[in-house]
Amino acid sequence: VQLQASGGGLVQAGGSLRLSCAVSGRPFSRSNMGWFRQASGKEREFVAAINWSGYATYYADSVKGRFTISRDKAENTVYLQMNSLKPEDTAVYYCAANGDFYAPQVENKYDYWGQGTQVTVSS
Repeated sequence: VQLQASGGGLVQAGGSLRLSCAVSGRPFSRSNMGWFRQASGKEREFVAAINWSGYATYYADSVKGRFTISRDKAENTVYLQMNSLKPEDTAVYYCAANGDFYAPQVENKYDYWGQGTQVTVSS
């Protein structure tokens, strides 16, 4: 199983980015997916999750109302649309697959991880 995250970059505060995570080597359609992030010097934290059907989503309070997670089963890809970005959103963002949607924020419930993509928000 491989997860390839992309779409990170440098953006000004208030701007937007869309992250993508392409999944290969596994039946993507049955996998609960998540996004996490890790800022420099801090522990990795949960950002958002989406269940296998795409009909249920879950967000960290810090991003609720600004970020949207979605999935395209035809493209085997999960997205994270990030709007109204803040400097505190600066981090390496990781996608993860095959989590437990009853505990979507728990890292060790996910079996597979991507390599991370850097998001930097300037003030």
